[in-house]
Amino acid sequence: MRRSRPDTHQTPTIQVIERMFALIDVLASRQEPMSLKEISEQTGLHPSTTHRILNDLTIGRFVDRPEAGSYRLGMRLLELGNLVKARLSVRDAALAPMRELHRLIQQPVNLSVRQGDEIVYIERAYSERSGMQVVRAIGGHAPLHLTSTGKLFLAADELQRVRAYATRTGLAGHTRNSITQLPVLERELISARQSGVAHDNEELELGVRCMAAGIYDDQGKLVAGLSISAPADRLDDAWLGKLKQTAQQISIALGHDERA
Repeated sequence: MRRSRPDTHQTPTIQVIERMFALIDVLASRQEPMSLKEISEQTGLHPSTTHRILNDLTIGRFVDRPEAGSYRLGMRLLELGNLVKARLSVRDAALAPMRELHRLIQQPVNLSVRQGDEIVYIERAYSERSGMQVVRAIGGHAPLHLTSTGKLFLAADELQRVRAYATRTGLAGHTRNSITQLPVLERELISARQSGVAHDNEELELGVRCMAAGIYDDQGKLVAGLSISAPADRLDDAWLGKLKQTAQQISIALGHDERA
């Protein structure tokens, strides 16, 4: 069925994005590869436009070209889908344990994952009784080296990758406590590897300290971090045991076996 052409009054950027989605939708409707002519007819796009956008999608691995003139959905979409699926399952497994941990300590409990050189907060257990304003809401992000969970992810990386991260980011700081020197960061990561927990000592925000423990999947891969945030003078090291137990509980729900 021929689709109507996108509104020509829209801006070029939005028009290209809509055309890209239209092409992906058409490719998703068929299991076998499709010819350029078929795709062009079903989207209502000119063959030259179709060819140009498909080439760009092929470069990004969103579309594969098994042979000249034919196209199908690419593996990059599967990779992204698996990433989203993993995040959703982590959130589902973590929500009840996070709320229970918050009930016990009465401070914000955060669930975050790595996205490139940052962590992204995907869930939070929080109440007004904690007396602490939540600055970074769900969907917020922060540099890896300035956060407790981010340090866990860096600690899981090889030294070469950590140094590449430092070069890319310049280890920019947010407060006077921020770690901005690579040797200092490397020492911090050694401690995180040995203890299984990491700390943020007012490095992202003055007046706020955090501690984090890792969450692992059935392959033993670090997929998220569970952290406790509290006013700097109120963070209690006695919470570490409860934090690690909760992170372990979530990991087990994801199929992780510490004996493996």
